[in-house]
Amino acid sequence: MVQQSPSPASTSGTGTASSAARLSGGAIATLTGGGLLLVFMLQNTQDVTLKFLVWSFTWPLWWFTLVDATLGAVLWIGLGVLRRHRRRVARRAARQD
Repeated sequence: MVQQSPSPASTSGTGTASSAARLSGGAIATLTGGGLLLVFMLQNTQDVTLKFLVWSFTWPLWWFTLVDATLGAVLWIGLGVLRRHRRRVARRAARQD
């Protein structure tokens, strides 16, 4: 195994911007969306009555928004996992043919 010694630029602490940690586009979008969701929840604190089929209940709007956002995120991630799994199975089947 070969070990490389660190370059002088990286040990001095004055490395270039490319060596610094950067946020990806997905991380920036997630932080922005989370911030906007938080502002929306803080501005909408009144109670709302929800009626669905035979059920009726009253929740604060911020709580309803948080529950909806969480369920949407879980559904989005779940569909992504299913899609990746199906593509992986299809690729394996194509390789065996």
